[in-house]
Amino acid sequence: MKSLIEIQKKLLPDLLEIMQKRYQILRSIRFMQPVGRRSLAQSLGFTERVLRSEVEFLKAQDLIEIKTSGMTILEDGMQLLEKIESMMREISGINVMEGKVKDLLGVDDVVIVPGNSDEFPWVKEELGRATALCMKNRISGKNIIAVTGGSTMASVAKMLTPDISTSDTLFVPARGGIGEDVRNQANTICATMAEQTGTKHRVLYVPDQVSKEVYQSFSKEPMIQEVLTLIRSATIVLHGIGDAKTMAERRKTSEEDMKKILSGHAVGESFGYYFNEAGEVVHKVATIGLQLEDLEHVPNVIAVAGGASKAKAIRAYMKSAPSSTVLITDEGAAKELLKG
Repeated sequence: MKSLIEIQKKLLPDLLEIMQKRYQILRSIRFMQPVGRRSLAQSLGFTERVLRSEVEFLKAQDLIEIKTSGMTILEDGMQLLEKIESMMREISGINVMEGKVKDLLGVDDVVIVPGNSDEFPWVKEELGRATALCMKNRISGKNIIAVTGGSTMASVAKMLTPDISTSDTLFVPARGGIGEDVRNQANTICATMAEQTGTKHRVLYVPDQVSKEVYQSFSKEPMIQEVLTLIRSATIVLHGIGDAKTMAERRKTSEEDMKKILSGHAVGESFGYYFNEAGEVVHKVATIGLQLEDLEHVPNVIAVAGGASKAKAIRAYMKSAPSSTVLITDEGAAKELLKG
């Protein structure tokens, strides 16, 4: 396959460009359906004239359907996408990019999905799909899966299906989250993941950040101790990586701590730790739940973050991440990471 693609690149470069364009259109319709031509053209950066001729071709091939409500992908189109996905990854150079990012960050593995989630919100669904597949390949026997909050994790939850986990799987929140948008709280996401997979979950009804005195008080509660024990026994941890300033604002950080984060030039955040570009911790929030040092004892750590804007945050966090980490990201972040 590789040699054939190399020959095509030399002799029929236009053919590969057309294939990539039509593949991109099909993928976009799958995630945005039903979608109108104007919305799709704007999303892809195509003119309506160019898009019109392409979608007419796809319709003629019985790959999509065009109605007044918008375009939708047909079963043949779905099957075609699945069949050519690995080939398109090779054509676009994503496979090579994965190897380069893996070497750069020194992690166990890297999975890159096409697109840039900063520009196309539906790329988050691709991140979710890739994460679901990664989980499926690592689940066996009894599993405790600890999950953090955030919009990316919420997208992952929607993409899970019953075939991903065993019946002996338990989802637990990696840390407290009361006070955040309820849709993006770890408790809510765990509940959704359990529902999507037909498994069980536990909740941790405590704030995301607390004072030292409250932390000690909460930690003595029997029910909270029980959940914390489960969290620290996790076989898989799913977590996002946030932009430092965005996360600080979401947490309604005090003026004093915000000054510390900004003066320390923090660019990334994960598990309540704020990192500068050198990977140094410039601020730590007292959170109830999984701590960064706990990750060293977890067999499978899956970090999910996409978008070119997240590249600095990813690089900063990965300097402290355990070597068992698998990074699920997108082309936007990967290209920015490789720029150095």
